[in-house]
Amino acid sequence: MASLSASNHVARVLSVANQVTDRLADVDASSRIANSWRRCLVNHKLDPARQGPPQTLTEAEIRHVAEPMEETIRLAMPELDDLARVLRDAGYCVNLADANATMLFSRLPGEADARMFLDWKIYTGSNFAETFEGTNGLGTALAEEKPILVHRDEHFRAQWHMFSCAVAPLFDQAGRLAGAINITSCREDLERAAHQLALAVTMEATRRMEGAIFRGHFRNAWIATVPGDGGSGLIAYDDDRRVVGACRSARALLGLTDGMIASGIDLSRYVKFDHHATHGTDELVELRRADGSPLGQGHVAPPMRAKAHAPRRDAPVDRFDALHRLAGRDPGLIKSVNRLARIGDHNLPVLLHGETGVGKDVFARAIHAASNRARNNYVALNCAAMPESLIDAELFGYEAGAFTGARREGSKGLIVQADGGTLFLDEIGDMPIALQTRLLRVLENREVWPLGALKPVAVDIRLISATHRDLGRMAEEGAFRADLYFRLRGMEVRLPALRERADRADIIRQIAREEAPNCRLSDEAWSQLAAYPFPGNMRQLRHVLRLAGCTAEDGVIADTDLDLPPFGGRAAEPDLEAAERATIVEALRKHGGRVTEAAHALKLSRATLYRKIKQFKISF
Repeated sequence: MASLSASNHVARVLSVANQVTDRLADVDASSRIANSWRRCLVNHKLDPARQGPPQTLTEAEIRHVAEPMEETIRLAMPELDDLARVLRDAGYCVNLADANATMLFSRLPGEADARMFLDWKIYTGSNFAETFEGTNGLGTALAEEKPILVHRDEHFRAQWHMFSCAVAPLFDQAGRLAGAINITSCREDLERAAHQLALAVTMEATRRMEGAIFRGHFRNAWIATVPGDGGSGLIAYDDDRRVVGACRSARALLGLTDGMIASGIDLSRYVKFDHHATHGTDELVELRRADGSPLGQGHVAPPMRAKAHAPRRDAPVDRFDALHRLAGRDPGLIKSVNRLARIGDHNLPVLLHGETGVGKDVFARAIHAASNRARNNYVALNCAAMPESLIDAELFGYEAGAFTGARREGSKGLIVQADGGTLFLDEIGDMPIALQTRLLRVLENREVWPLGALKPVAVDIRLISATHRDLGRMAEEGAFRADLYFRLRGMEVRLPALRERADRADIIRQIAREEAPNCRLSDEAWSQLAAYPFPGNMRQLRHVLRLAGCTAEDGVIADTDLDLPPFGGRAAEPDLEAAERATIVEALRKHGGRVTEAAHALKLSRATLYRKIKQFKISF
């Protein structure tokens, strides 16, 4: 297709987007390109004639964005390098981007072609989201979660007409969109058919990357390869043949859901093994669906770290998997989980800090499950919920007859019950000073003196504590023992409030799937959830969506189904301001920093929006 002038291109976009197809027969108004053009005009309010480079991150920003994908990039790198070598002589630039269309890894072609990409900022750090740059290979493939070729003047913005982009989405080990592999060429002598062939090569390379990512993530599990229409699917299972993971195609083929996998469903319910896999070697097996119908032949591969003998039956598939799921895509939490993984089984106390409802107990349980103490007890005590008069006896235990009302046989106490395992003390900032002294002695001497006992009891515990209070300030003011504070703070992990999390939208979607699995959110309901600050954090979000799932009609959660009570007072002002600031930042991001469009979307005047930008110190 010959390039058109900018003015002709604008008329072409408008005619196709408005389904006036008689002006131009080469673009079907029902095609993906036409649909994308409509999104760009109607939803994103973009101008096809706008000139200018894409948004580009600084080096520090790139490192921050790339951190959650370090493992994905590492596992995909061999295939990326091979793909770049195959396509280099054809003048293609190869990029790996995250799910937000920011390029995090680039391989440029030879010097003659590379200059064009550098001049137009098609390299690491550039963002090509459809909401910013209009129809383009990377942004549109991610928006639709499907491979696509965008050839020259199929781009929404006229300035990108010298490029052809072929892109395949990249999905992680749980079937979630992780990013995309993009190849771009600026050569005029390559026809669409040549780029279509390059797209096929890229799709195949991406499938191999997904396989490497899956096998790397489940390196300690057995892997079954299941044949399917869209390529082979992968299922990970433990030594007892309980499913612990499945890739996107395997989930679709067998109807596996997150809930089924989390419950450790038996693989034999879905696949019948005609033979047992030999430990240590690949083996061809006949696979059948649960209903007995043939599924074809597949392979079973042993764990990548398996010894010559069978793996232990109690060996965890990935002991940090639960922590990684809790961290989601929040960079701060991912960094903390990576640090926890490096600490490993060292008996280092962990202090969790976060507001009520952020899931401190859930996080503590995941730390315990990831440790070598997982087979022993996890014992929890909420120091704020227990009357002060009872904490001493509950925590340290007592001998028979130690006080009036004591049990005849005495009590071991929670610390002794946690011997060999983990003791979790929630809201430890509410522990009385006298008991803080006794706890410090336990931590120093590794022994407990139950009430009325004549000798101490030796204990081996890992302590995890949690609080919503500022223990450092309390220690300075004498309200908390400073020596105990530093003893508890072997490693401090801050659990951000829901309104502060970078992956807030992902969390809302995930919890909506868990609490209201048969419902979908209306646009109005989604807007309310996205803007609400949730002072009760995860706990409140779960309760709201659980109730909404019960009251929704026809499987659609409306805004009227959401029990989101207003909350006022001075204590609520920081939450409201944080929510308002987040809403403004999101609007500016969505509209590419264009204040007029953001103000229109927020239903504010430009003057008001500028005042709030200054008030909240927002830079864009």
